[in-house]
Amino acid sequence: MTSPKSKTVQTMKPVTAAKKLGVLLSATPAEFQAGVISRDELNELQSKPPAWLADLRRNGPHTKQVIAAKLKVSIAGLARGGITGPLTTDEIDALKAENPEWLKHERSIQVKVREEALRLKQR
Repeated sequence: MTSPKSKTVQTMKPVTAAKKLGVLLSATPAEFQAGVISRDELNELQSKPPAWLADLRRNGPHTKQVIAAKLKVSIAGLARGGITGPLTTDEIDALKAENPEWLKHERSIQVKVREEALRLKQR
């Protein structure tokens, strides 16, 4: 007769958890960066974000993925525009207000990409 196996707790490195939360690891508190995060802890952070996480999501600094989404361009478009590091929400808003030529161009490219993807999906 075999005994039931105990359930193992899934854990992840802080860098993985930060990526799943959509925040920069370097901007998180030291205790988050130092430990391992269980799947249950990650779920708790996602469902009931603490003040530091809500603030990071609201004000940044943001990851490339978040910056690209907020500017409605691709990550490659950010690089072509010279954006290589994290930006805060205020910096993103300033870029939107300024609306430089590179941003207009990258947005038009992104619109074409989305239209093409939709066209192919409807085939």
